[in-house]
Amino acid sequence: MDHKTSLTQHIKAPADRVWAVVSDIPGSAATLSAIDSVQMLTAGPYAEGTRWKETRTMMGRSETVELWVAQCEPPSAGRDGGARGGTTGGSTTVKARQAGADYTSRFALAERDGGTDLTLTFGAEVIKPTRLSRIMMAVFGPIGMRITRKALARDLAEIAAKAESL
Repeated sequence: MDHKTSLTQHIKAPADRVWAVVSDIPGSAATLSAIDSVQMLTAGPYAEGTRWKETRTMMGRSETVELWVAQCEPPSAGRDGGARGGTTGGSTTVKARQAGADYTSRFALAERDGGTDLTLTFGAEVIKPTRLSRIMMAVFGPIGMRITRKALARDLAEIAAKAESL
């Protein structure tokens, strides 16, 4: 049983500035209003394998989840070596597992119109769903995804505001 949603935010900043905000895990609590705190579990720069615990408040409930970077491809200079000042793409995938579900968040950057489109694709997959969990997801899943989309849209807007202010 899989639930997925995708949103795109145009940001008036180059991909490298957007990437700097997306990959700043220690600073994410200062950028995203839903994050109460972050505890780094690994040292070093943002890369595949980076792990942290994040405490978020959602729907009035505070919850701590361990997350990790499953894929990391920072934006890079274009084929011309950046001679025209351009960069190409960039993406990262962050995973979490909690309460019998796998969560995947994928951020993809694409330069457009002098800025960057940041697309966030979020998916939740219930592991070994029971009959009751299937019924609950059928009834409450759409409501949960609407709440999740609203929270993700707020995250994207706050990432945009931070990247545009750098």
